[in-house]
Amino acid sequence: MDNLQNPYQAPQAELTIDSAAQPLLASRWTRLGAALIDGLIMSLATVPVAYFSGAFAAAQQGIEPSLGQQLLSLVVGVAVFLLVNGHFLKNFGQTLGKRLLKVAIVNLDGQVPELGGLLLKRYLVWWLLAYLPMIGVLLVLVDYLFIFRADRRCLHDLLAGTRVVQLPR
Repeated sequence: MDNLQNPYQAPQAELTIDSAAQPLLASRWTRLGAALIDGLIMSLATVPVAYFSGAFAAAQQGIEPSLGQQLLSLVVGVAVFLLVNGHFLKNFGQTLGKRLLKVAIVNLDGQVPELGGLLLKRYLVWWLLAYLPMIGVLLVLVDYLFIFRADRRCLHDLLAGTRVVQLPR
């Protein structure tokens, strides 16, 4: 009896596993570390702006910053973010924090995403959502809590069609 007619033979399937095509996902801790580094770098630029614009003094007195102060902070924050991270995001899919921790943002094909879509979908949408009264903070929190899914993709990753992967050391 040949193998084609053997009813007791285990099913045969050609398995191809290409581990090089699927890079390892960045750990949640590494992503948090990169976000903390990026936040520290951003605060070095935005805290002085808040101080000199009067927003810092107003906050100390319990007064909500004016719309003008908030817009100034947003514009300065975006400008600083682009100055610090624009080159790395465009060429390597990394912010400075991600670069230091050897992780990168890639699209679902494993390529560096196009800069315009990355900035719009992954960053700007969420920065603007954070300014929505009452629900902005909740939306951003839900975005970050999505990191606990099996694929470790936050809402900003899902919207941008990206994932964060560990680079070879």
